Parts: sequence; structure tokens; C-alpha cells
Amino acid sequence: MTKYECLLFDVDDTLYSHSYGFSNKCSKNIEGNYIMMLRHITCFVHGRLPYENLKPDPVLRNLLLSLPIRKVIFSNADEIHVAKVLRKLGLEDCFDGIVNFESLNPTNKTSNNFDGGYLVRSGSRTAINLDATNGCSSLLPKSPIVCKPFEDAFEQAFKIANINPHKTLFFDDSTRNIECGKSIGLHTVLVGTSRRTKGADYALENIHNIREAFPELWDADEISKNIKCSENVAIETPVTA
Repeated sequence: MTKYECLLFDVDDTLYSHSYGFSNKCSKNIEGNYIMMLRHITCFVHGRLPYENLKPDPVLRNLLLSLPIRKVIFSNADEIHVAKVLRKLGLEDCFDGIVNFESLNPTNKTSNNFDGGYLVRSGSRTAINLDATNGCSSLLPKSPIVCKPFEDAFEQAFKIANINPHKTLFFDDSTRNIECGKSIGLHTVLVGTSRRTKGADYALENIHNIREAFPELWDADEISKNIKCSENVAIETPVTA
């Protein structure tokens, strides 16, 4: 059987190309408009993004739906942004769970649950995207915001989505997220380049290349079918004395 039980995906610049320019736009929005209140930061980041540039991706959709392994989103972005991007790409029903900014930073600690595979949260929403503030928890000061690349964000995501990092393949475009993910046990794939960096077990220039790079992810389904077939044959074979 495959050594992976879960595939963990970032969203921005991972499920679509960085050429769309979303990260640069997010950075400008963060720099230009933010409010700090005690331990809460509200960034008006996503409302002005060029969502109209995102188009349905049937190739990626078919790849994801054909994968026989559990798939979870892990993004620093807010719930609305993640949902809008997935909907624009036609991938809204391709994942078994979503860990986003609200689930990592709940305003009500008891209001989060992982219901039916998808994160369900009640209460107010806080819009923020901190993907542009890439860094490693060992290098950055402690933050009141729980987000990648801080280790506590990964640990909280594992708890929320019931993930074993040692049996999980993590896809992200950020070198610091990859480095920190590797340090806490994830198998890592740096997306958007063919060159591996520190902490990256693999490098994938485009997410569309996932089947060529990891054919074993699909082998699990064939192995499972073969096992079931063998069991049926064993049960149905008559025994003669």
C-alpha cells in the first residue's frame, strides 16, 4: 500500500500558477490597508483581487477526483477567499476538508468542528492572508496570529483534520512553509519550480504534473481492487476433499 494516507494542499500559487499575480496583489493590499486591535488583526486583502482571471481547471479537477487518497486544504487565507478560489477553479468538491484562517484562529474556541470532512464554523469572519509574510518559526518572533509557517499552525491543522504528518504529502509554493513542514515530519513537495530547496523532498513545476511525479498515489486504488478481487475469488472457490 502507498505510504501516504493524506495529501495536504496549500491554495494560492499552488492550485493555480503564480503567474496570475495574486500573491503580489495580496502583499500590496496588506501593506496598504490593515487594522490592529489588541490580539486581532483584520486585513482587507481579498476583496480587490482579480478573481475573474481564474478559470475552471478540468485537468486538475479530474486528477484530484481520481486520487484514492484523502485530500485536505491547508491555507492561511480566510474562508471566503478559499471558497471563492476553489469555486472559480471548479474544485469546490474535490477536497475532504479545509483548514483556513478562521479554523486556526477561532474567535470562539468551541465553535469549530470538522463536520462531514469539511470545516464548519459559526460566528464572525476575519479576512486575512498572511502567505506573503513567509518565515520560519525559528526565525520569526512569536505572533498572536496562528498561521504558516509557524509550527503551532501545522500542529493545530493536524489536530483539526486528524492528520498524521509522517504519512502525509504536503504541497506548498512557499520555501519557508516547506522547510517548517519538513521539520515537523511532513513529506514535502515544493510547487512552482523544478529545483528543490532546503526541506523539499520533491519539486513540482506545475501541480498538473502530480500524476507523472507520484504515480504511486494512484497505485493504492489498484492494489485495493486487486486485494478485494483476490478475497472474492478465495471465498467463491469450491473446496473438494
